[in-house]
Amino acid sequence: SDGAPVGVCYGRVGNNLPPPTAVVGLLQANGIQNVRLFDADAATLRSFASTGISLMIDIPNESLPSIASGTANSTVDWLISNVFSHIPPSQVRYLAVGPEAFVRDAFYTPYVVPAITNLHGALQSVGLAGRIKISSPQPISVMSGFYPPSSAHFDPLIKPAMIPLLQFLRDSGSPLMVNLYPYEVYVSHSNRIPLEYALFKADAEFGDSGLMYDNLLDASIDAFVHAMEREGFQGIRVVVAETGWPTACGEAAGVDNALTYNDNVVRRAVNGVGTPKRPKEEMEVYMFDLFDENERGGDEYQKHFGIFSLAGVKLYDLRFSSN
Repeated sequence: SDGAPVGVCYGRVGNNLPPPTAVVGLLQANGIQNVRLFDADAATLRSFASTGISLMIDIPNESLPSIASGTANSTVDWLISNVFSHIPPSQVRYLAVGPEAFVRDAFYTPYVVPAITNLHGALQSVGLAGRIKISSPQPISVMSGFYPPSSAHFDPLIKPAMIPLLQFLRDSGSPLMVNLYPYEVYVSHSNRIPLEYALFKADAEFGDSGLMYDNLLDASIDAFVHAMEREGFQGIRVVVAETGWPTACGEAAGVDNALTYNDNVVRRAVNGVGTPKRPKEEMEVYMFDLFDENERGGDEYQKHFGIFSLAGVKLYDLRFSSN
C-alpha cells in the first residue's frame, strides 16, 4: 500500500497569516493532499474547491445546539449552506464535531452525539454517508489513567458522554479521532518520562501485556484502544486528528526536536507502520500546525507549532510523502 494519509492542520488564529489562496498554492507545492480546517469558513472552503485537496472540517461547539435540535431537512440545509455550497462533497473526507468538548466545555457535551447523529442522517439522506465520516476529536485527558496503556480507562465523569460516541463510531464504521501531544505529556511529567521516549529516540523499550513500546505516541494511541476495549468496543479505528511539537518558547521546544518528532510521525504513517497493539493498522495523522498562530491563547509555546514560515518557507525539512 501507499501507507496512511498524512495531513496538515491549517489553524488561522492569527492576524498576520497569508490569504487562503496563497496557502493552497503552498500546500500543492509541497504535495500535501489532506488538510484539517478548524471551522467551515466560507472563503477558506471556496479557496480549496477544485484543488483535489481532501478536507477534515471541524464543526465548532457553538453550532452544536442548533444542529442537535434540528430536523433531517434543516440539517441537510445547514450542510448545504455551510459546507457543500462552497466545496464539492467529493473533497470532504471527515466532519469533526465538537472538538475536545468533553474536557473543554461541559455545556456543549450533551449536544455532541445528537448533532453527530443528525449530521449522519442528513448525509445518509443525500447519499454521502459512505464517503464522509463523522467523528469528534478528543484529547488524552478524556482518560483518567493512560500509563501503562493496558491500564487505560476513560474518566468516569466523561464516560457517560464517551460511550454513546463510541456506539455511533462502531455502528457507522467511523474512526475515533484523538488529539495527541507527547510534548505536553513530557513537559508535565518530565521527572518520569525521558525526552528521548517522547521523540522516538529511546534506547530502551518498556513492556506492557507482552508488547514492547519505544515511544510515547504509540503508547498513547494504544491507551485509547485499551480504554475502548475495556468498555466493550473492539475494532474502532483511530485517527490522530492533530499532533505536533513546538519550535520555540517551551522546555525542549526547538526546530531540531520538532523535526525529529514530526518526521518520525510522518515516516511511520507513509510507511504504513501501526502500533504494537495494532501493527497492521496504518496510522492516519494530521500534523499541527501549518503556521505559527500569534493570537493563540495559553502558554507561549502554543503560538509556535508552525511547520512553515509566513512567507511559505519550511522552518525545517519535513517531507510529507514517501519519495
